[in-house]
Amino acid sequence: MNLQQLRYLNEVVRQGLKISGAADALYTSQPGISKQIRQLEDELGIEIFVRNGKRIVAITEPGKAVLEIAQRMLHDMENIKQVGQEFHAQDSGQLTIATTHTQARYALPQVVKQFIERYPKVKLGLHQGSPTQIAEQVLSGEADIGIATESLALYDDLIVLPGYEWHHCVITQPHHALLKEKTLTLEAIARYPIITYDFAFTGRGKINEAFQEAGITPNIALTAIDADVIKTYVELGLGIGILAHMSFIPERDKHLRMLEAGHLFKPSTTRIAIRRNEYLRGYTYDFIELFAPHLTREAVTRSMHLAKMPEQE
Repeated sequence: MNLQQLRYLNEVVRQGLKISGAADALYTSQPGISKQIRQLEDELGIEIFVRNGKRIVAITEPGKAVLEIAQRMLHDMENIKQVGQEFHAQDSGQLTIATTHTQARYALPQVVKQFIERYPKVKLGLHQGSPTQIAEQVLSGEADIGIATESLALYDDLIVLPGYEWHHCVITQPHHALLKEKTLTLEAIARYPIITYDFAFTGRGKINEAFQEAGITPNIALTAIDADVIKTYVELGLGIGILAHMSFIPERDKHLRMLEAGHLFKPSTTRIAIRRNEYLRGYTYDFIELFAPHLTREAVTRSMHLAKMPEQE
């Protein structure tokens, strides 16, 4: 048994049980991968894959157990490399952040600016996607850190830390009738077509929850994953918008007006996710602290340590 065989096994599964995809990803031949996996099966005395002719169609139960251990071993090997890089070149490397459009556009710019100024030799990448895509990228190792408001806490193999709390607001055209309301209410909002986030994004669950608890059915006319898209269609007069407060910038959004709605919708929390048992470079801790000052290296390390401890009976 060797690490190369484990890499081949992991990549075949990652490519949807396609040996051709694994061969392309690893720059090797299909026969070579097939041969190495067969040798691994022979050595272990089990079949890892269910085959139909030359095609792999499923992974066996013992194969799933082998895969889980193989992935852990490959992960630990990457951690060993990270240790070497940490002490060989402490101020250089690569850091990839997976996040939503709202976070990338409104919450991260100053953090990214400060980080680049502090670590000019570190290559920083931003991957934008849905909360589910963000979680999967962190789990697969494609991203080092995930930042989102929804869904991250649903994954057991992620350590999820609270970043910051924020509220929603309502936006309208400059002379909209809603601006004349003395006190903004859900009933008043529900009189108009609403443009807001897609269900999986940016605290949408809090919006739905507020209307449901009040027994009100809102007129959701349009949904989007992008706050800028929401603002564009509000500006066109297609409805009023409900979006993250941070997304409204008065000096830029001069053709819109904003109403505070923190009293109507429960606050949302943007969270940071890292892979369980991950070895973090020093600059990764610094990025996290720049984004959420209360998440110091000590606080993050403590959370990772607690996550490793077995549950008490």
